[in-house]
Amino acid sequence: MPKPITVDQPAELLAHLFASWPEVKKSQIRSWLKHQSVTVNDRPISQFNHPLHPGDVVAIRTDRFAVPKTVLPSGMKIFFEDATLLIIDKPENLLSIASEAEQEKTAYFLLTDYVRRGNPLSRARVWIVHRLDRETSGLMIFAKTPAAKEILQSGWEDAEKKYQAVVEGSLPKDHGTFESDLDETSPFKVFSVKASTQTRHAVTHYRVLAKSEWRSLVELTLETGRRHQIRVHLSDAGCPIIGDKKYGAKSDPAKRLGLHACALRFPHPLTRQEMSFTSPLPKELAKLVKDTKL
Repeated sequence: MPKPITVDQPAELLAHLFASWPEVKKSQIRSWLKHQSVTVNDRPISQFNHPLHPGDVVAIRTDRFAVPKTVLPSGMKIFFEDATLLIIDKPENLLSIASEAEQEKTAYFLLTDYVRRGNPLSRARVWIVHRLDRETSGLMIFAKTPAAKEILQSGWEDAEKKYQAVVEGSLPKDHGTFESDLDETSPFKVFSVKASTQTRHAVTHYRVLAKSEWRSLVELTLETGRRHQIRVHLSDAGCPIIGDKKYGAKSDPAKRLGLHACALRFPHPLTRQEMSFTSPLPKELAKLVKDTKL
């Protein structure tokens, strides 16, 4: 792999690459550029005419991953990045996408700024594939092309999505399935009701990982992806998530909702290679169940 080079005069990126490494086939250099294997000052660049300035450091990285768990100012962590995907770990109390009340402090806005490298004139952007509640932390996928978005969303029901929740009380069984029909017509709260043309069927599989007299740690695997699905099902079971006053919680020991998106598994939209990511339970939740056991 070519060694990094420090730019000594203004140039466009592709021309500089050709001139700096004449022994490398031009098709290989174009492939590096296309797949964001070229970095300028440690940031992946795919724009062939990206302007270089004296002092810039151009390098070729051996993979297309972002630095593991790159932390952005918002507290978001980037787990993975390539030309089509961004996998992030969203902190709690951050919206996935803009609302009427909040336009800028969202994962979507912050990631768009990230891929534009601070250049407001850039056309680079991200596409949201799915959402997490503002109060929920954990893994999210963003697409970097509209084609990747369409592929990921069309196969979203088949992607494996796991959560961990710290809940009040103890479930009657250590594993099982919650199933109900949800009324999502209210923008504020979702209810399990009798099936009708207005409802959507929801299925959540659960497994108790640890429990004590007061609370339990539960792993949940979504078969369907309805709004507030996990929160409703746990509330219906008499074990609301800690901090979830909306759905009946009486305690808030972590000063946040005790729900974390802990695992994702899905095929890459371009290569179809299986992608698998896990995120540990945040410390403020983990400490609540550290002395519990199954």
